[in-house]
Amino acid sequence: MNKKIHTVRYILLDFVSATIAWFLFSNYFKLPVPENIELSTQLIFLSSFFIAAFWIFIYTFGGYYYDIYRKSRVQELYHTFTATLAGVTIILFTIILANANAHLISFSYLFFNFFILHFSFTYFPRLLLTSITINRIRNRKIGFNTLVIGSNGKTKNIYHEFENRKKSAGYNIIGFVNVKPKISNSLKKLINHLGTVENINEIIKTYQIEEIIIAIEEHEHQELEKIVGDLIYMDIQIKIIPDLFEILIGNTEIALTDGTPLLRINSKPMSVLEKNLKILFDILASVVFIGMMSPIYLLTAFAVKVSSKGPIIFKQKRVGKNGKEFNIYKFRSMVVNAEKNGPQLSYKNDPRITKFGLFMRKTRLDEIPQFFNVLKGDMSIVGPRPERQYYINQILEKAPEYRYVLKVKPGITSLGQIKYGYAENLEEMLQRLKFDIIYVRNMSLYLDFKILINTILIVLKHDGK
Repeated sequence: MNKKIHTVRYILLDFVSATIAWFLFSNYFKLPVPENIELSTQLIFLSSFFIAAFWIFIYTFGGYYYDIYRKSRVQELYHTFTATLAGVTIILFTIILANANAHLISFSYLFFNFFILHFSFTYFPRLLLTSITINRIRNRKIGFNTLVIGSNGKTKNIYHEFENRKKSAGYNIIGFVNVKPKISNSLKKLINHLGTVENINEIIKTYQIEEIIIAIEEHEHQELEKIVGDLIYMDIQIKIIPDLFEILIGNTEIALTDGTPLLRINSKPMSVLEKNLKILFDILASVVFIGMMSPIYLLTAFAVKVSSKGPIIFKQKRVGKNGKEFNIYKFRSMVVNAEKNGPQLSYKNDPRITKFGLFMRKTRLDEIPQFFNVLKGDMSIVGPRPERQYYINQILEKAPEYRYVLKVKPGITSLGQIKYGYAENLEEMLQRLKFDIIYVRNMSLYLDFKILINTILIVLKHDGK
């Protein structure tokens, strides 16, 4: 099973389909073009390649090629319909707006015909390829390396159910790992015992695990949070065999495998489309902000320089997405060597903060160099505030769920920042953490917008902590 080759198949198929659809549409329907341009066959043929490249961009940006093997026919229909709707609208509006002689009366006629042509040439080849893939999965020619976490009855039941099905669900069970020391001897004879949850990361890499099914017993539930916390930011599918209580309270996506319901843990806070839109917004907003605020950058830099001795920019190591360290940039708001005795959080009436530094902190001016961190890709405009490894180690001892925060890019502003402000000690960090986890679990462009509006209000009121 080669995911890259299979993805290339879809891309080539989409490219050819888009080229043919546009060529036929341009030849048989009168497009509104400027009078000085002759719509020759050669020009139509050339434009078809550019249009096809645009469609590939639309599909990629929308996340169509992200999980290429786990597609259903219903998903295929929905994704193709919505992408075609968006793409046709963009292309035709661009053509009409670029041509002063065009009028909107013909838009609906062109839209309907272009939509039908492009959708038909794109959807039916996709449907054929997806159906072939689904049949290969059901006939066990394609499978996803699956690890079961559990060592008793539930593990045995899930194995028997998957192995005895006439049509495979795609789970290629490689083995199991145990949570508790007690392991059923009959289970060992049935499935390979690969180790314990303590060495699960190594097992995942060694056996190239793509799916994990958690089949632990009720008395092992206290281990569930730690297990999920260790796995959550890996690029694997995580599913749980739930009991009745978990079904009643669960808000996770459910996947039915004949008689066995599996709760799918969503380790991706946003869809691929939303993530790409967030990245696009971060880049565009940062460029616009830096351009418009360049006088403020210069004035602030000058004020920092004349108000106290030391460098203008303060640089410090912080931990970002997936535990990767980066240098965060700020306008210096403290005296030089403020941490000569080791890491120390700022606090109310902290003598290390300069007079101008206090003003910057209240107005968040000290944070604006971080828009360059956003352009570098280390940060986002909205996201949990990044911490130093020194404090993360202490937080993890008391709150292992902090791992969820490391799933996403840190931000210049955050829900924790507007609801709580700067933390002065470890206890306040833990208090602020709950807001960061709420954000990670409910990430959306709408929530980002709300946080940005609240941040602007805090800046305007000089109400920062």
